[in-house]
Amino acid sequence: MGRVGAVSEHDHYFTAQPASADERRVLRVHLAGRDLEVETAGGVFSPDHVDLGTRVLLEHAAPAPAAGDLLDLGCGWGPIALTLALASPGARVWAVDVNERALDLVRRNAERVGATNLTAARPDDVPDAIRFSAIWSNPPIRVGKAALHELLLRWLPRLADGAHAQLVVGKNLGADSLQRWLAAELPVTVERTASAKGFRVLRVS
Repeated sequence: MGRVGAVSEHDHYFTAQPASADERRVLRVHLAGRDLEVETAGGVFSPDHVDLGTRVLLEHAAPAPAAGDLLDLGCGWGPIALTLALASPGARVWAVDVNERALDLVRRNAERVGATNLTAARPDDVPDAIRFSAIWSNPPIRVGKAALHELLLRWLPRLADGAHAQLVVGKNLGADSLQRWLAAELPVTVERTASAKGFRVLRVS
């Protein structure tokens, strides 16, 4: 995919090779009420910090279930998945991404912070029978509307009965139109539960 420094804003959504030791760097972050050190690298989403949309989701989302299967859809290097795993040690957390570099980083970060209940996987490696007790996602809006819709139509129907998804979407990136589309396309209720710093948190149930 060329030099890491030359990665376009779209490339990190698609398969990249795991970062080498000299490409990885340590980042200090605050997740699940803890100060942590994680590894990141170029070629994944927001490698230098926890991005603003993810922070809004983590600050405003309802608490995750204590048990069951929880999904971070489009996990990147793992801030949402790590938060879920640390906050709900009795749950099994699935960190799903198409980017092999991201998945490698999530695995390394789970080991670093002791999140033994986290599994990083490509979409097709998640067993079809699993139904999720919660889905949290900062979805990859910039892949385009068609690809985003396909992604959500694949995963949101896998919510367990009574479970909820919580999505964070930029207002200027179509949060309100996505809310209307979800309500029209799926047998779900979609409500805006928070609006902060230019982002909406949508709860799908």
